[in-house]
Amino acid sequence: MHTSGSPPRLLKLGLRAVVMLAVALLLVSGLVGGLLRAGVPVPLSASSAWPGHAVLAHAFLMMCGFLGTVIGIERAVAAKARAAWASPIASALAGWAALNGALSLAAWSSVFAALAFVMVNASMWLRQRQPHMGVLLAGAAAWLVGALLFALGGAVRGAAAVPWWFSFLILTIAGERLEMTRLMRRRAGATAALAVVLAVLLLGSALFAVRPDAGAIVFGGALLALAAWLATFDIARRTIASHGLSRYMAVALLIGYAWLGVAGAAWIATALGQPLRDLALHALGVGFVFSMIFAHAPVILPALTGIKVHFGLHFYLPLALLHASLAMRVPSALDVTFLSAGALGHGVAIAVFMVTLLGSAAAWRLKHPERHALPAHH
Repeated sequence: MHTSGSPPRLLKLGLRAVVMLAVALLLVSGLVGGLLRAGVPVPLSASSAWPGHAVLAHAFLMMCGFLGTVIGIERAVAAKARAAWASPIASALAGWAALNGALSLAAWSSVFAALAFVMVNASMWLRQRQPHMGVLLAGAAAWLVGALLFALGGAVRGAAAVPWWFSFLILTIAGERLEMTRLMRRRAGATAALAVVLAVLLLGSALFAVRPDAGAIVFGGALLALAAWLATFDIARRTIASHGLSRYMAVALLIGYAWLGVAGAAWIATALGQPLRDLALHALGVGFVFSMIFAHAPVILPALTGIKVHFGLHFYLPLALLHASLAMRVPSALDVTFLSAGALGHGVAIAVFMVTLLGSAAAWRLKHPERHALPAHH
């Protein structure tokens, strides 16, 4: 006979595995779409239609499918409410629909996911009216605006959704950095300055629908200002002098802030006629967003899944690969070969990072076998 604790734990482990598989499939699909867009040959079945759909929906898959699901899961765990899981479930379904070519279904599923996410964050903000909760709520609202623009269709509206999707990710990261360092003493006016910068970011996003060039300049200026704010006020400036995981996180954060500044300059340059759109998108999406993922994953993974990791210097390898491959992408405006090489490097870096996480989780289990034993049978 099983103890009363076994079935619930086994069910929880099963659901956790399903969620992790869905997230992994969305990530792989988004990466395949990006590689194919960059001209990297990927060995796939010629009869399969999903790679073509992944190419067309690359940005949607990465930002609304993969990252929307991951961030939705993180908020659902923090909210401790079953209804909060509606958002990540809907965003995962949106990614699945996009891979099957059902873009209208994908778009409106994303609208539902974003609306549910706004409601979750609004509920949490009402319970805890702190600056970081307000920033997270604003990020959720940005996702909803972008999702609606994408769902309403049209070339102009579809393109105008991208800066809103990026704003969703940027405000989420900024809110989580505020949350993690909320006890840190800052200069008077620092939080108010951040609010102004983020408001300008949203203004730039809004301008894209009517004046894309002006929107890019305002958006890029806000990215530059945010990079300066984070580099000045984030705790990473102090923890870079520490050891172990804290130093690793600080290195990943500070490099990410540097790429955020590069992205801001590239957005402005693109609006002024320079062929730097690819750099503007990927310095932000890869250099900033994925560097934040690499930085926080060793801490967030245990919180979301209960899977602990054993940190070591091997975590620096995928981080170095990520940023080296992005540096290769900088001259892509002059030679498309750099574009393909950089995109392939991103894929390798992310794959190595996933292997590093899995290996570190296995290493932790080997060191602490007593914490993973199932309850005894009777």
